[in-house]
Amino acid sequence: MSSPPKQNESKGFFAAVSSMFSSAHRSVNGFLGYEGVEVINPEGGKDDAAEEAQRGRWKQEERDGYWKMMQKYIGSDITSMVTLPVIIFEPMTMLQKMAELMEYSYLLDQADESEDPYMQLVYATSWAISVYFAYQRTWKPFNPILGETYEMVNHCGITFLAEQVSHHPPMSAGHAENEHFTYDVTSKLKTKFLGNSVDVYPVGRTRVTLKRDGVTLDLVPPPTKVNNLIFGRTWIDSPGEMIMTNLTTGDKAVLYFQPCGWFGAGRYEVDGYIYNSSEEPKILMTGKWNESMSYQPCDSEGEPLPGTELKEVWHVADVPENDKFQYTHFAHKINSFDTAPKKLLASDSRLRPDRYALEMGDMSKAGAEKSSLEERQRAEKRSREAKGHNFTPRWFDLTEEVTPTPWGELEIYQYNGKYTEHRAAMDNSGCIDDVDVKSMEFNPWQYGNLTTE
Repeated sequence: MSSPPKQNESKGFFAAVSSMFSSAHRSVNGFLGYEGVEVINPEGGKDDAAEEAQRGRWKQEERDGYWKMMQKYIGSDITSMVTLPVIIFEPMTMLQKMAELMEYSYLLDQADESEDPYMQLVYATSWAISVYFAYQRTWKPFNPILGETYEMVNHCGITFLAEQVSHHPPMSAGHAENEHFTYDVTSKLKTKFLGNSVDVYPVGRTRVTLKRDGVTLDLVPPPTKVNNLIFGRTWIDSPGEMIMTNLTTGDKAVLYFQPCGWFGAGRYEVDGYIYNSSEEPKILMTGKWNESMSYQPCDSEGEPLPGTELKEVWHVADVPENDKFQYTHFAHKINSFDTAPKKLLASDSRLRPDRYALEMGDMSKAGAEKSSLEERQRAEKRSREAKGHNFTPRWFDLTEEVTPTPWGELEIYQYNGKYTEHRAAMDNSGCIDDVDVKSMEFNPWQYGNLTTE
């Protein structure tokens, strides 16, 4: 299978990749005596990394104290083992961030409407790439409480539901559906703390089924690296391959996210091909994940076919100016009650008091509410264990399937259909009218099913 260029070669009109100028070469190691610190400036060269280290959102005393606390975790998975200050958070949970993938869901509608199996992959991979514009935000979302949910309606005919199905390890499951597609995901992030950066591995499974032809698409995204966590301005890169496979036909998309090079060379760029089941390139794709994606039919060598032209398939929407958290308009919709159903579960992320306090700019209250929720979650766990009870999710069932991923095995949760069945029958004990929704108390604990060991 031919693949997009990854070193210093250039193929067709694809931009050459400046791999020799890897960002790792313009870092400061052991900055000011801090062992294990690597500071990387994505916009500059090697000589200005020391200056970059003085920048960022931390005050010096907070930065020094946090570094002393965190350095013992170097090399560890810190997904759920470290209590983090609200200064680095955004007013959104991981369940809501999962829903951001639905912003450009019209691309999946177009994939379902297309009769060309290669164009189905063009539309679907563009959809998968589109969310990286939102993922470049450097604020951390809140970890969901066990049993927490997020519901979204009133967007492109979609009903979206996500639930926190496990606390240790932290795992979420999601399901979305409209007349064109169904979307199912089991998500379990794995991290490796490297001092002033963290590698994030998407140990998960994402499946999209296009309803018209019954085609199932499987997505494997690239890993992500968060740079300059404590020293310097935090920024995000996702170098590596994104692979989407049509499990029905065997066709495949392989797209390469270029690494950031010196002075930002290559940053944001995505190049790749759509292959048929015989591993022959049929369509080339190119673009930037923070701007747009385009496609063009190609020959067996990956070169554009004569008489064809590059066509844009996706372009990022306009965003608010000077937004505090770099939110898109869609991210604001996710936080609002405009996308909530008329009857909302009390376990919904919108109702979290720490999230809401941070959204209102009250850092002190956000921190106190966050600590209170975390302590209540620990108390609920102690109570369950004392009674010999296990928590089981309400809307997703743990299957017997264990699937391999590039970063480890994954237990699969499957949407059980109960949300669709029960939604119309929800009563006042489990939901509220939209008139009262904003004053409801957040309560994820009343919904989980308890089983005896």
